[in-house]
Amino acid sequence: MAAHVDPLVVGRVIGDVVDLFVPAVAMSVRFGTKDLTNGCEIKPSIAADAPAVQIAGRANDLFTLIMTDPDAPSPSEPSMREWLHW
Repeated sequence: MAAHVDPLVVGRVIGDVVDLFVPAVAMSVRFGTKDLTNGCEIKPSIAADAPAVQIAGRANDLFTLIMTDPDAPSPSEPSMREWLHW
């Protein structure tokens, strides 16, 4: 049986954009009825508006959400990797 490889490692998000980390709370992201997971590809038309994001935790916990696309618009020319998306 093949081992699971995190899409964030495969896509070089971990290692290039952020250091290796262990998630501390659960988070869900949804564009309309489409639930997203790490490494999930969606069409730009689906992502035209900001997604619904739910982050578990205690009522007074504070979090920062950053959306990054380290190979935008393409892996060979990532000129839009750091962009204000929403």
